[in-house]
Amino acid sequence: MTKKKYKAAVIGSGNWGSVAAKLVASNTLNLDSFHDEVRMWVFEETLPNGEKLTDIINITNENIKYLPGIKLGHNVVADPDLEHAVEDANMLVFVTPHQFIEGICKRLVGKIKGGVEAISLIKGMEVKTEGPCMISSLINKQLGVNCCVLMGANIGDEIAMEKFSEATIGYREDKEVAQRWVQIFGTPYFRVSAVRDIEGVELCGTLKNVVAIAAGFVDGLEMGNNAKAAIMRIGLNEMKAFSKLMFPSVCDNTFLESCGIADLITTCLGGRNRKVADAFARSGGKRSFHELETELLQGQKLQGVITAGEVYEVLCQRGWQESFPLFRTVHLICIGCAPPSAIIQQS
Repeated sequence: MTKKKYKAAVIGSGNWGSVAAKLVASNTLNLDSFHDEVRMWVFEETLPNGEKLTDIINITNENIKYLPGIKLGHNVVADPDLEHAVEDANMLVFVTPHQFIEGICKRLVGKIKGGVEAISLIKGMEVKTEGPCMISSLINKQLGVNCCVLMGANIGDEIAMEKFSEATIGYREDKEVAQRWVQIFGTPYFRVSAVRDIEGVELCGTLKNVVAIAAGFVDGLEMGNNAKAAIMRIGLNEMKAFSKLMFPSVCDNTFLESCGIADLITTCLGGRNRKVADAFARSGGKRSFHELETELLQGQKLQGVITAGEVYEVLCQRGWQESFPLFRTVHLICIGCAPPSAIIQQS
């Protein structure tokens, strides 16, 4: 019997985290080089009936809160103990709201084994006094591990139902490691390719959420498909310009991958950022994003509003506000300094 070498763990158990665990677990069962079991770290919650979410997942093999109706695979084990969940794992999948990742990494310092590889499915960035820091770089610096990224036109519920989708893995140098990630994520219904442009792939996944907020404003104002297409085009241009200013090595072709134009289209048509921004515009900006997030997302977190603030902070740091009118306007609308209608007037 072939000795198994790799063991995967998923850090995060929301909608996308649960889908990631399902994908990985379906492949580890069939790969001799992997342990079958995939541990999934769950931020423990008590459900309305008094039961623990972790217990329910392990009993029913289903995340009834964030991915109801979908079996995760009998080899997925929910674990509320972060350190125990990653114990002995040497392939770590990070998939949490980006505002939590720094705290999670601090808890893991000194707790993971040598030779660990990581991949981030997290869309966002951290802005520090010295400038912006991509999530993959934060994981790399805090934990001392190589970190790839996976981004794409990926609405989790559709992938969970095994409807066809694509994704892009971005890597820095080690193509062999990237191909190992392709191996454990790829399925006949989830086609994954790898490109050597980690910053481009990650920034596409991050910035498209800001454009999706703008698309939601257009929908909420019932301005039509022509206006929405214009916003998407302007948004893609700003995504590309911002990415290349931040990292001149970013490749033009990356914007034609699933992580680029395809993810932008999907998110502007059907993502949670679009949905909440639509409701915000319909309220005339009178209902807060926090209130609408709580009402509409059943515990899922909204990333676009936070990212818009982080991007705006970078624009202010660099003096780039005038060069990115869409990004600037989205943030000003989100914080109540401009009406939703400004998305067309000022962009």
